[in-house]
Amino acid sequence: MEFPSYLGALPALKALSAVDTVDWAEATAKVRGNSSFCVVGHHTPDADAIGSVTALVKALTSLGKTAVGVIGQTEPIDTTLMTIPGADQIQLVAGDLPECEVIIVVDCGSASRLGTVIDAVVARITDVILIDHHASNPGCGGINVIDYRAESTTTILWQWFCALGVEIDSDIAHGLYAGLLTDTQGFRWGRPVMHEMAKQLVDTGLDIRAIGNQLFGGFSVTDLKIIGTVLAQLSVVHSQCHTIAVAEISYEKAQQASVGAVESIAEMIKGINEADICVVIKEYEPGFHGVSLRSDTVDVSTLAQALGGGGHLRSAGFRLEAHASHIVRLIVEQASQYCPTLA
Repeated sequence: MEFPSYLGALPALKALSAVDTVDWAEATAKVRGNSSFCVVGHHTPDADAIGSVTALVKALTSLGKTAVGVIGQTEPIDTTLMTIPGADQIQLVAGDLPECEVIIVVDCGSASRLGTVIDAVVARITDVILIDHHASNPGCGGINVIDYRAESTTTILWQWFCALGVEIDSDIAHGLYAGLLTDTQGFRWGRPVMHEMAKQLVDTGLDIRAIGNQLFGGFSVTDLKIIGTVLAQLSVVHSQCHTIAVAEISYEKAQQASVGAVESIAEMIKGINEADICVVIKEYEPGFHGVSLRSDTVDVSTLAQALGGGGHLRSAGFRLEAHASHIVRLIVEQASQYCPTLA
C-alpha cells in the first residue's frame, strides 16, 4: 500500500479556523431534504468510527433514506470490529465514492484520515456534513456538527438521533455503545451524561459483557507473544519538559499480529509511572509508520498537530514516512518546544 501525501489537501477541507457551535438545524435540514447518503469513516477505523458509520447508516435507513457506509481503504477491517452490527456491509473503496447526494464524514479529525477517498470528498466539500469530536478538528467547508466536549462521535450521533426522531433499536445502540465504551477506555473519563447515554443504550437489550469482551479481548497466542516482545523493549527518552515512553513495532511484528493487538499497546503503556507521554510507533508498511500518542496529563493533540496529525487531548496520532529513530527525535524536539499540560 502506498501512502500519498495528504498535507497539500488539508486547506481544502480546512475552511474554518475554529468551530464553536454544533450546527444541528442545518445538518438536520440537509438530511430531511435529501434521499441518498454516503457515510464515511476514517481509514484504519476504530470502534468509534465503525460504530458511528453503522449506527448512522441504520438510522438513515429507518428514516426512509438510502445510505451506504464507506471506509477509504482496501485492507480488511479488524476482526474485533466485525461484531458490530452492519460492519460487514461497509464498503472498502480505493477511490471513488458510491453515488449519493450527501456525504456524511464521521469521527475524522483531519483530511488525512479520509484515506483513499480524500479526493472524492474534498471535491464535493459543499455536500459534506462533518460529525466529529476531536480537539484538533478545524472544521470543513460544508456543515459542521462538532462537539469538542463529546466523549465519542457516537455520543454526538446519539444526541442527533433524538433530534431526528430516530428510534434507537439494539443494532443502532450496539454501534453507539461500542464507540462510547472504547473512546473512554471503558468509562474511565467523561461527563455524567455519558452514563445516561449508556443506560439508555443498554436498556435496548445489549449484552455489555459480550460487547466488552469482543472489543477489549480476543487476542491470539501470537498476539500476546508479540505484545510481550514489544513491551520488553520499551524505552524512555526525555524532552526538555517531558519524559516519554516509546514502544516500537517493526513491520515484521505488525504483520504477524492482529491490528487490534497492535493498537492495544498504546493503552497498555499509557499512564506508566515513569513517563507522562507514551508513544507507539507502528510500521504497518515498510518505512511508513503510524504513531499513537497517549497521556493523562499532557495535551498530545497539540504534539500530533505539529507533526501533521491530530486527535484528542489525551489520545492522538500521526503518520510519517521516516525511520523510527527519526520519528523519536522529531517527537522529542516538538515536545521540547510546546506540549502543554492538561488542567
